[in-house]
Amino acid sequence: MSDSEQTFLDVAITEVLPELQAVNKNILEEHLQSIGVETSDDLRFVTEADLMTALRPVQARKLLSAWKQKYQTPENSSLSSVEASSTQSLSLLSLSPQSLSSTSSSSPGCDIQWDDNFEIPWSKLPAEVMHFLERGKRPRPKLRRQMVRIVVTEMMEKCPHVGRKHSIDVARKMVAKYPNSLQDLIEGEIVGAGYLSLVKQLQNRIENVRRTSTPKIRKRKHQTDSDHTDEIPLEERAAMQDTYGCIKWNVEFLPLEETPESQQQKMEKLKVMFQQADTNPEEVKSLMKSTYYTQRLHVNQGKSIKCLREEWPFWFDELGMSVHFKELTGIDLKETFTRNLDLKGKRLLDYLTTVAVSKSKVFLQTYARLQRMRGPQSGCSDDVKEMVLLLLSYFEEKEESMLLCVEDTCLADEVQLEQVPLTPTIIVCGQSCYSSRRYMLSVDRHLVSTNISSFISALCLMFGSYYNFNIHYPSELASTLEFLQR
Repeated sequence: MSDSEQTFLDVAITEVLPELQAVNKNILEEHLQSIGVETSDDLRFVTEADLMTALRPVQARKLLSAWKQKYQTPENSSLSSVEASSTQSLSLLSLSPQSLSSTSSSSPGCDIQWDDNFEIPWSKLPAEVMHFLERGKRPRPKLRRQMVRIVVTEMMEKCPHVGRKHSIDVARKMVAKYPNSLQDLIEGEIVGAGYLSLVKQLQNRIENVRRTSTPKIRKRKHQTDSDHTDEIPLEERAAMQDTYGCIKWNVEFLPLEETPESQQQKMEKLKVMFQQADTNPEEVKSLMKSTYYTQRLHVNQGKSIKCLREEWPFWFDELGMSVHFKELTGIDLKETFTRNLDLKGKRLLDYLTTVAVSKSKVFLQTYARLQRMRGPQSGCSDDVKEMVLLLLSYFEEKEESMLLCVEDTCLADEVQLEQVPLTPTIIVCGQSCYSSRRYMLSVDRHLVSTNISSFISALCLMFGSYYNFNIHYPSELASTLEFLQR
């Protein structure tokens, strides 16, 4: 679901440390880019000290040892021999996986150095984009994405096999022309090389254009009772959606030790345990993990949320949701989210409450309103609430599409679900997130969890539902959800 490219750094890291978690790999990639690593050739100059901020000592030494052999670092080879022997391998590594397979048969009309003479198509950009650029103002996210799409179209017309090096060269040209509008800045200071966010957007768009239609999963559609006919298979009642980010979305075979009968028995046992007050969390976790095959089978068959809720009640609990998400993506949902909050949350909130307040009058009004609602409250949970609400305002997206407030005494059966969006929605029991002590979660206008104690837990449950139940991000929340995802 995220749009991300497999860069030469991704290849170089994954080959040596395949077990490294995605979030740690992303941090390492960003760090290497920030110290100036732009091509495979630059890996020759990385030292152990450069890696210590993102890796443990043994991991760092493994990487350097492998790179020493593969990329011939200065410790075991002279620069002249490197330049002679590694030109071909380095140029291959700078390409994305799709273009890697086609380098041997690249199109005859594609000049390897085309980007040297590439002219940015400024005249083709929308007038509103140019209005911001020429006045030294940062284009809004939607306008910036439009700009990236147009530039990438021109790039790929010049050469279909566009690599990261080309994206870097084009991004440099764009930033050089309009530094005040396009440079990576935080509180007036240039971040890293100043153009890495633009490089990433260009590469993301390139991979989107190249992406094939082979690996797909299904997106759930809202169904009414009249939709259930024998003529339409359940699998056909859904649209197609990319499986990006999922590593086990469609498990073909049962685990060796399992049978359909044992899966059914475990499913029934989980139903019984859900009704008990003294459930053993570890046993629930084990049962949810061992029945993952059947859970994916049911959701990919297009079973309704109501049916899934009845058959797998723990799936909509924080524990069950996290187990399934971990199996599906390989990522620990809440742990990863909270760790990134520790790493980046304060800096993001500082940016939103200082630099971004001058973005627009509407955003400033939202910030002032949230300050009145929050009052003297402080703490991590309140920071997260403010961050999410400010992000929604920053991207000009509606709060009610993600958060719906009801009376603090409202019971589950009193929620007017016809007013709730079809997509996963947090029901806030109180006048605002700050006053609420209880949250509920609605998916497909069914209350699937009715007593969530913290906003962070509710946010993780909401986010996990998009992945676990094959639901597209709604267009009215796409920017905020993708930002949180990344």
